[in-house]
Amino acid sequence: MKKILVLLSLVTLLLLAACGSEESSNEDKKDIVVGFGVGTYEEQFRNGILPILEEQGYNVEIEVFSQNMQVNPAMAEGAIDASVFQSTAYMEGINEELGIEMVRLNYVPGAPQSLRSVNHDSLDEVEDGTTVALPNDPVNQERAVRILEDLGWVTVAEDAGTTDFNINSVSPGEYDISFEILDPAQILVSLEDVDYGVVNGNYIANSGQKISDGLAVEDTPMEHRIIVSVLAEDQDTQWASDLKAAYESAGFEEYILSQEKFDGFILPEAWENN
Repeated sequence: MKKILVLLSLVTLLLLAACGSEESSNEDKKDIVVGFGVGTYEEQFRNGILPILEEQGYNVEIEVFSQNMQVNPAMAEGAIDASVFQSTAYMEGINEELGIEMVRLNYVPGAPQSLRSVNHDSLDEVEDGTTVALPNDPVNQERAVRILEDLGWVTVAEDAGTTDFNINSVSPGEYDISFEILDPAQILVSLEDVDYGVVNGNYIANSGQKISDGLAVEDTPMEHRIIVSVLAEDQDTQWASDLKAAYESAGFEEYILSQEKFDGFILPEAWENN
């Protein structure tokens, strides 16, 4: 009996040691994987954040997904440690959908949406039957129609959500608008086929155009600003702290401000202390 108790005690100690070792490994690890959708946020990271982390001894793998909807499942599976592509509103909706707990680590320089056209020079040419291209995902679509609502073109129902937004929540305002629902990445290249389109800012920056040249530019609410996301269990690790500090650093701020393509981006409030 004593031998059995001794063996059980040893097994328990080994399991506790293994768990402690795993937690310590996760806390102190230097190999991290950061996921991105296609767009400027990967470029910001590669040129402005990666050098800072590498100087601190981190080995960082950059994973770019062809579709944004692939990023969060990769986080849930443990294939990536952090992501830079989504807003708080989008993240919270995915948390509920996937049954995981991601949290916001910090905000990043983010690009507002803008209403654009290649067929019209101003907003004065809108009329009944005008076609407007909108993003097909609920969160970005809700952002887009808010721009149209501010212009008086449409009316949005009071109970319209964000992560569960539906175009049926939109009714005519001053005009009876016709909507074309497209993948966000396709709207900019499809502007010739519609009267106007609401384009996510990172695609504008990548195209060499200026966000400020839009016919109307979004005043982006905090819940729609781009963030660094990590799992809740990782937010207090050293690597997450170093990642957050890199994004809030004066060196990264200097890089962003030196790049003309980021003109018009919403800058993190944390930089006010630099």
